[in-house]
Amino acid sequence: MSVILLLILISLVVAIVFLSAFFWAVKSGQFDDTYSPSVRMLFEDRVKKEKEAKND
Repeated sequence: MSVILLLILISLVVAIVFLSAFFWAVKSGQFDDTYSPSVRMLFEDRVKKEKEAKND
């Protein structure tokens, strides 16, 4: 029984470490996308033209 409790405690510690690392990465801007917004306007017309061509 003590082995199960030990494994549960270790898994909780590991989960907390990974969760805190994830929150740190989000807070520090690791997942911010700075490239797509500047390029999105170049490809937006093509998508609209393809949709209009399908509707005609």
